[in-house]
Amino acid sequence: VQLQASGGGLVRTGGSLSLSCAASERRFATYAMGWFRQAPGKERESVAAIKWTSAGPYYTNSVKGRFTISGDSARGSVYLQMNNLRPEDTAVYYCAARNRLAGGPSTLPNPETYDYWGQGTLVTVSS
Repeated sequence: VQLQASGGGLVRTGGSLSLSCAASERRFATYAMGWFRQAPGKERESVAAIKWTSAGPYYTNSVKGRFTISGDSARGSVYLQMNNLRPEDTAVYYCAARNRLAGGPSTLPNPETYDYWGQGTLVTVSS
């Protein structure tokens, strides 16, 4: 199974972008999916993630109130609506999927708990 991410691009500060990620197989059941990002010279960080059976999604503090994650657990699809973008949001965004039990909601930000990764899509926010 491969994940295909799309939707990146160049946008001005305050603009919006919508990222999509889909699995190569029509039906790819997952336990959790998420978005990570890596800016030049920085480590990969978790942006948002969702565990389908949990009460709510995870967001890193810097994107709360601006980004919204959603998706389809049975199809292995996940989306990230990004509003009010800032230059510090500039990064390559990766989607990831977990198709095994790997702990509770506290594990969502941990990239080691994900089994499948997309190729990344570049988001550039100009000031």
